[in-house]
Amino acid sequence: MDYIKAEYQTILDRKADQQEGSYTCYLFEKGIDKILKKVGEECTEMVIAAKNNDKEETVYEITDLIYHTLVMMANQGITPEDIENELEKRAAKAGNLKKFHVVDKNT
Repeated sequence: MDYIKAEYQTILDRKADQQEGSYTCYLFEKGIDKILKKVGEECTEMVIAAKNNDKEETVYEITDLIYHTLVMMANQGITPEDIENELEKRAAKAGNLKKFHVVDKNT
């Protein structure tokens, strides 16, 4: 998680100090719609790589998804600590099996 926090800090730095030619700055400049489009694209690419059972490609796409998710988080004021806190709350719950809809049980 330390690397994720460091990457998040770099993203925050780019948000605060726009640098010409920075892809991160470009995403912030374009706004939430562009950021979310990239999150969706990377999620789809990760799913396809996993479905193709391509470990190397799946790792690559997961990394892209994490990066774009961190940009979205920074844009929305969500920190890695917010995510850690939510995961800790979920881990503390006994019997953390959610009730699924009929559709979910078949997929």
